[in-house]
Amino acid sequence: MERRRHEHDFEEEWREAGISRGYSYTDYNVNGRNIERIVEPETVEQVFKNLEVPSWRKQITIRAMVTSIVLSFVFNFVICKLSLTTGIIPSFNVAAGLLGFAFVKAWVSLIEKFGLLKQPFTRQENTVIQTCVVAASGIAFNNGTSSYLLAMSSIVADQADRDIPTNVKSLSLGWIIGFLLTVSFVGLFLMVPLTEMMIIKYKLTYPTGTATAYLINSFHTPRGAKLAGQQVSALFKSFCFSFAFAFFQWFFRSGSDCGFSSFPTFGLQAYSHRFYFDFSSTYVGVGMICPYMVNVSLLLGSILSWGIMWPLIEKKAGIWYSADLPANSLHGIQGYRVFLAIAMMLGDGLYHVAYIMVKTMVNIIQQHSMKRKEATVINTHFSNQTLESMLENFDERRRKEFFLKDQIPSWVAIPGYICLAGLSIGVIPVIFPQLKPYHVLVAYLMAPILAFCNAYGCGLTDWSLASNYGKMAIMVFSSWVGLENGGVLAGLASCGVIMSIVSTASDLMQDFKTGYLTLASPRSMFFSQVFGTAIGCLFSPLIFWFFYKAYSVGDPTGSYPAPYGPMYRGMALLGVEGVASLPKNCLEFAIWFFVAALLINLITHLFQRYETRYRIYRFIPSPMCIAIPFYLGGYFSIDMCIGSLILLFWGMKNKQMANDFGPAVASGLICGESLWGVPAAMLSLAGLNAPICMKFLSASTNNKIDAILSGL
Repeated sequence: MERRRHEHDFEEEWREAGISRGYSYTDYNVNGRNIERIVEPETVEQVFKNLEVPSWRKQITIRAMVTSIVLSFVFNFVICKLSLTTGIIPSFNVAAGLLGFAFVKAWVSLIEKFGLLKQPFTRQENTVIQTCVVAASGIAFNNGTSSYLLAMSSIVADQADRDIPTNVKSLSLGWIIGFLLTVSFVGLFLMVPLTEMMIIKYKLTYPTGTATAYLINSFHTPRGAKLAGQQVSALFKSFCFSFAFAFFQWFFRSGSDCGFSSFPTFGLQAYSHRFYFDFSSTYVGVGMICPYMVNVSLLLGSILSWGIMWPLIEKKAGIWYSADLPANSLHGIQGYRVFLAIAMMLGDGLYHVAYIMVKTMVNIIQQHSMKRKEATVINTHFSNQTLESMLENFDERRRKEFFLKDQIPSWVAIPGYICLAGLSIGVIPVIFPQLKPYHVLVAYLMAPILAFCNAYGCGLTDWSLASNYGKMAIMVFSSWVGLENGGVLAGLASCGVIMSIVSTASDLMQDFKTGYLTLASPRSMFFSQVFGTAIGCLFSPLIFWFFYKAYSVGDPTGSYPAPYGPMYRGMALLGVEGVASLPKNCLEFAIWFFVAALLINLITHLFQRYETRYRIYRFIPSPMCIAIPFYLGGYFSIDMCIGSLILLFWGMKNKQMANDFGPAVASGLICGESLWGVPAAMLSLAGLNAPICMKFLSASTNNKIDAILSGL
């Protein structure tokens, strides 16, 4: 009686999740012995068991591909803008799944009224759309146009003050697209043979992929479809507001330091140290999506750097570094900003790499140990088949059946990896003569180990450390090639090779986990990955080129400073020149910040493991997030903290509504202002400027200007 009452307590919760749940009785009988008689709620797959699962070819429809192309363009544009401004990009998996559902559902409903519907919209088709969009967005994030590729340009090289002909490469749309097409598909074939081991044998969770699957499953239940419609409505309203507000702001931005984006919210002194609210609905939306502690960490980093450290170091001009250096020189104050951020990022990244590798090895050893124990039990008591049927519930058996049915054979995947790797070994040295074929070969020999570690670690923790592996590649290959032989370009190019493979590996496994939980065929998933990757390789360079020609991309004082460009070039310079390139005392500070990042992570994990009552680890800041504002300033962290406050107060008023609609509203705010960049850039290319410059001056400066004007 107590057990039945306990289960009924959860009935409303299951119903709120969008799944109708009844109760069924299950008998486990092994060798004539009644093991257990339990009462369990109806599971996800029992809800969908009467619906036919379409073949993998029917999961790939023309409407799904068209929807994927449209959404891929939108998200590529948004991610490109975010990458070129602050580099902080939230997860768009929820928005991709939601908008994919909304677009196709609206189309299906329309043609159904005319009796023309031939194939219903299924969760498998929804998964194909989401996978394709996320694959294209992943290329936009990892394509290097805002980081390692941009770091090769003369714009960033001039800031570094170390440009020699062999270490600068002019950006060109042709070779960027060629490079991305060469390196972006290799990781797809590399990880395909390991999907069964990762998802079925080791049962890795892949939290983002799992959450996306549950979201898509809920969309295709009656309540989920209704809620999705309401979320789309909220997203559309916030999109319209954000787009209209960005359009309004444009009228007041006819020159530099003009408009609402230069509003000295906390006074002119704070504005000179980059503390102000710039009225960016994009980063308010990003703040609503990111966890609270991320935003607090960003604000803490802003205060530590621009509020305390940089003003103190600037007083040492002429002592620690030459006072005659340009403001953007890496041998002046800019060097402290860039290299201290690099030190903290490397400390954070290396800690997580070591942590993931150790956790991976421990987990693999435990998995094999458990398998041996299970084998002993099987041999002693039951047959293998009987024990598996006892341990696996209906959902697991059904998912495994469909997942294994359409597996891509290894005889396709392994030769595919070898052929694409061979193509890269031939093509990349043509694009980057500084990299020799044996350098690329070494990178591809390293890649499988790094890709496995990243994919496995991502399955355990949801962390993709692709950028950290890329940074290590910069240090290794730049020092190997040397400065005079073009080591800067070699290191940056090798970063692209490693990052493309390693990031694709974790993204692919996340999406395969989503497909596993929605019964999408591995073949349709792989096709959508390839299709999305191809879209990304074309869209992301084209959109970057649009910004590159319309704006001063890479200018630290401009609207698109691309902060990771100087940081990645700084890492390459550090690899080829060593610590001699650093300003005075910069090395000592860098060591302290590197150690601080290690200690903060160590303390966080110790609290996670041994302290459970107060969960203090939730309030420990992230070293990576602390480091990001070192170069940019505090303005965007203020925007994001305002987004957190909006979500916090919304949750205090109505927590369920905030949880349901917060991500949709945030996505609308991000997309609206970001897409205003299209007409704004077109106006800029056409030579049409805003009619008004709204600028703020101190009272004394204003009086001087009035005196000058009155004397004319």
